[in-house]
Amino acid sequence: MYFPPNDATTWETKTIASLNWNQNNVQDLLDYLETKNSKSFIILHNGKIVMEYYFNGHSSTTPWYWASAGKTLTATMTGIAEQDGLLQINDKVSDYLGINWTSAPLAKENLITCKNLLSMNSGLDDSIGDDVSPANLQYIADAGTRWAYHNVYVKLQDVVATASGQTWDAYFNTKLKTPIGMTGTWLSSGTNGSLSVYWSTTRSMARFGLLALNKGNWNGTQILNTNYFNDATITSQTINQAYGYLWWLNGKTSYHLPQSQLQFPGELIPNGSSDMYMALGKNDQKIYVVPSKKLVIIRMGDTADGSNFALSDFDNVLWGKINAIIN
Repeated sequence: MYFPPNDATTWETKTIASLNWNQNNVQDLLDYLETKNSKSFIILHNGKIVMEYYFNGHSSTTPWYWASAGKTLTATMTGIAEQDGLLQINDKVSDYLGINWTSAPLAKENLITCKNLLSMNSGLDDSIGDDVSPANLQYIADAGTRWAYHNVYVKLQDVVATASGQTWDAYFNTKLKTPIGMTGTWLSSGTNGSLSVYWSTTRSMARFGLLALNKGNWNGTQILNTNYFNDATITSQTINQAYGYLWWLNGKTSYHLPQSQLQFPGELIPNGSSDMYMALGKNDQKIYVVPSKKLVIIRMGDTADGSNFALSDFDNVLWGKINAIIN
């Protein structure tokens, strides 16, 4: 397994021919990516770059937003804070943020653990919008009994900051960004700045994907312990099989989608490998990690089809074109 040095420029490559992949199908993939408003695309195999392309005015040095793909950064930092002995994910959120961080009755608020925020089953009402002020965090069900994709996960950043005695940015930079050579920054967005979104180059996103492929290990240094990472990338609760700790999971027999209480049969991306775990963000920001094939695949850009994840066929068609190269 290759890990690029932390100088932000050196990254070894390997050729498609050396892997016996099908070069003849590369152009079809690139045409599709460009047509679908992509800005960048990278494939790593065993850590080395096999394909790296930029489209539509983007370059290797241009930062772009991760959107909800950055939730996996928050999950990772929560695990790091736990291994540092600063928190326990089964603790109540109010142990760190104090009571009345929601508008839920106190007995119901006290049911909400850090693990509930990681698993998207806090029981708070997801229909009110992305503002995470107490007035907007309202009880709808007991924690653990209802899965709903909710911006309340961002409260984990406040938990980590409080537990560490540092700002979120400072702890993130020390524990994750700098050790694996990422660049980028957290910027506020959403209602009243309620959402902290990560912006970086595509290669920085690929660095984090490589860390994920290696289950928290970076070139021999265990940034995040393997047990937590394994827990993060298996089904985290009993309702949505396709969701871990802010990671999406392929290969399950059913799944739930954001903004829906419906259960859909089958796997998220039928053309994708069944062991794939994914960081997925608005407007089709993607980190696909495929351990069985030693692959990390990154796509950044604008929305491919003008609709939310899994309400379009972009992921599945994209994977069909990737398979035509790698298989």
